[in-house]
Amino acid sequence: HIFLTNVQDLPPIRSIRQARCLLLLGDSVTTDHISPAGSIARNSPAARFLAARGLTPREFNSYGSRRGNDAIMSRGTFANIRLVNKMSPTAGPRTTHHPSGDVMDIFDAADRYASENVPLIAIVGKDYGSGSSRDWAAKGPYLLGIRAVIAESFERIHRSNLVGMGIMPLQFLPGVNAETLGLTGAEQYSVQVPDNLSPGDLLTVEVRLLIIYISH
Repeated sequence: HIFLTNVQDLPPIRSIRQARCLLLLGDSVTTDHISPAGSIARNSPAARFLAARGLTPREFNSYGSRRGNDAIMSRGTFANIRLVNKMSPTAGPRTTHHPSGDVMDIFDAADRYASENVPLIAIVGKDYGSGSSRDWAAKGPYLLGIRAVIAESFERIHRSNLVGMGIMPLQFLPGVNAETLGLTGAEQYSVQVPDNLSPGDLLTVEVRLLIIYISH
């Protein structure tokens, strides 16, 4: 017999107010970029989590071997060393927290936003979620606090997985993307969701950028 405890239904998709962008990615982001299966790097949030519980680096193993542990898999989300996030000065699982401007690991930034009660979005290019189907490629972003992904296009199965996890897959209008709009990831984003939302509906995303003027 299998007993499941503490199982809850996902909340319905709701409007998003004053969200921050956790990642600004380009085209062809695969499920392996989102939820890698490779070895756990020694300086990663997942490694620190395991080390704090008495494990040695040789015992860390891989993300693929720890898919049953949500604490590890959430820390491993977007942990691919080849990830190119335009909000980070270097490749890998790093991003910039706003409005502080601090550069940190993606998981640490998400954790900080969670402590600030700030919802998150990701902005991506074409063919987001391509590659092998991995349910953790949708579960992981949800656990990070991502509530919407705005893309030029999605891989079909991954888009369905996002919906199943309560993440809105929003698509730019044709000919529009983050570059044409001049988005940097420093903005705040709000999405108004009607009660009778249907696939293919047009939604308005409100973008705000705080500009501080300093006299000198």
